[in-house]
Amino acid sequence: MKIIQASKVENQGWNYLQKKVTLKNPLVLVFANRLLLEDDAVIESIRKEFPYEHLVFGSTAGEIVSCNVFDNSISVTAIEFEKSSFVVKRENILDYGKDAQTLGKTLYNKIPKENLKHLFVLSEGSFVNGSSLIKGLENDIDLEVSITGGMCGDDARFEKTVASYKENPKEGEVILIGFYGDTLEISYASFGGWIPFGPERIITKSEANILYEIDGQPALDLYKKYLGDKASELPQASLLYPLNVTPEGKKEPVVRTILNINNDDQFMILAGDVPMNARVQLMMASVDGIATGAQIAAEFAMKNRKADPELAILVSCIGRRLVMNQRIEEEVEHVRETIGEKIPMTGFYSYGEMAPFNESTSCELHNQTMTLTLISE
Repeated sequence: MKIIQASKVENQGWNYLQKKVTLKNPLVLVFANRLLLEDDAVIESIRKEFPYEHLVFGSTAGEIVSCNVFDNSISVTAIEFEKSSFVVKRENILDYGKDAQTLGKTLYNKIPKENLKHLFVLSEGSFVNGSSLIKGLENDIDLEVSITGGMCGDDARFEKTVASYKENPKEGEVILIGFYGDTLEISYASFGGWIPFGPERIITKSEANILYEIDGQPALDLYKKYLGDKASELPQASLLYPLNVTPEGKKEPVVRTILNINNDDQFMILAGDVPMNARVQLMMASVDGIATGAQIAAEFAMKNRKADPELAILVSCIGRRLVMNQRIEEEVEHVRETIGEKIPMTGFYSYGEMAPFNESTSCELHNQTMTLTLISE
């Protein structure tokens, strides 16, 4: 595997982390600020610098390259596989009436199945129900095939996200990358580091990712009472106080971030499903807790690997970034220390992360986690 990484911050030139060489038919991952990806001149400059066919673009809430976390930048990772291969497919949620499950089924059906090892998802992040998207992808999936990925970001603006494959980035895109090959080793993990607090309550009215009532009370009204003065800062304030949701009959909870609120009808729209009768509790975090969570995720991802990783893709949540603020690079450094100093790292801050629970293969949508995908041939 050959990897070339470069980043471009504001008006500076391209900064290469490895010697610039020409690659053969690489997969090129481009993570950047949404406003940059909407600038045709910027896209043209990226295409000129990386004149390859398979360019995948995604907007972010912060770009990760090596141990650095940047704002308003472009991060490019070009990957040339020696023994393995990849296939990229795309669909647009706006063509499906925002039905993410049907889109997921369609995308998975478009991917060749022979020797398929892993799927990486890069999804629109503003209004796609990530849980439904995963259900669609896993509808007919081989149990040996794992899924990881993330929902695109838009800093803390929450206006819109953009993504694309080959084309110029636009709203609504969901990109699916299939990785193939017998020699391919892909491991993954996801961990948060957030702490539940306050009473545990029951979701008494919900529909998919819309939360109407908790303990028979309007969900938004109850949530605002907990937030106090910070309620006026919703929905951004919810990134600091997500919900810990344990579906009925399941042991493992998932963390859910609030994407939007409806003050008139007192409901909240979350990044993933919040089933009826699930137990729900508020969460909070410390900087040290989040940094330690990233280390635990890296330890899980490295556990039982046969070979050292050759590439690490990190997807971490915008909420973690807001909590850690100036210390955000600490969680990336914890990952670096755990997986190895020389492993190339790329990734982004997201509106949702996709990965199986540790020790599982069934994918889940997470919020507020550090999610790792480690790849080697």
